[in-house]
Amino acid sequence: MNKISTYFKDSYHELVEKVTWPTWAQLQQSTVIVLVATLIITLLVGVMDFGSNQLLKLIYKFFY
Repeated sequence: MNKISTYFKDSYHELVEKVTWPTWAQLQQSTVIVLVATLIITLLVGVMDFGSNQLLKLIYKFFY
């Protein structure tokens, strides 16, 4: 039981005194970057999905 309490005390100490937390501005900037990257990747996947769907429809049209 002593090891568990020591673990939690050490973890708390590390989080409070050793971790460098981002400022509010840094957090907002990182959030915007993640949102923009997510939108770009979503659009790319959507375009690839649409393109492959159209290509398969064209191929299937020749056989049916």
